[in-house]
Order: sequence, then C-alpha cells, then structure tokens
Amino acid sequence: MPALSEVHMQTPDTSEPFDKELCDLVLAIAPRLFAVVQECEVRPGLKDGCVAAWGVVFGEGPVHVITADGTGQMVLNSPERALRWFTRRSGEDGVTARLVWLSRSGSAALDHAEAA
Repeated sequence: MPALSEVHMQTPDTSEPFDKELCDLVLAIAPRLFAVVQECEVRPGLKDGCVAAWGVVFGEGPVHVITADGTGQMVLNSPERALRWFTRRSGEDGVTARLVWLSRSGSAALDHAEAA
C-alpha cells in the first residue's frame, strides 16, 4: 500500500496530474464491497432471494457487515464468515446464503457529482 508521503513527494507544479495520482491511489487501495444474499426454495424448482446484508473488506484487515435494514452490525475475519450468520438450514424454509461481489468501476473523481 503506497504511503501518503509518497503522493506528496511526487506533487507536480499543476494540480491536474496530482489529482489523477490521488484518484489512482484511491482506486488501488479501495475496499471491496459485497452483498450477502439469502435464497430459499418456495416450491420445487422455484427459488426466491433477497439481500440480507452488505459488507466491506479492507485489504487483509477486518470485514465489516451490516444488515440490509441497518439494525445489526458485525466485524468478522473473512466475508465467508458472514454466511453462517445468514444461513438457516433447520425447518422447512432451508434458507441458504452466498456472497455477491460488486465489481470495481475503475474510475474515481474528486467531485461527488462526478463520481455518481
């Protein structure tokens, strides 16, 4: 992971190249986002699903997960650990969970409106 001081050492005379370098830095170390989705078979051959939670992975560090309704939070060692919290195999509903990763956009902007 590049240190912030490395960015300062390469500050050019104009802000445009530096702004691009900052955006590239953000993209290089950006956390990964994922959803925990729950699935169940409502009748033979017909499945239903929903987003149960959202997660953020910070490099090799902790994984933060928050329920889709915002009422529960947890910090875990890996995204896969979240699956056990959202899988219910007992009973007739047999709810399973899996991860769906959001792909990286490959772009960044300093202005909130430009990033949307």
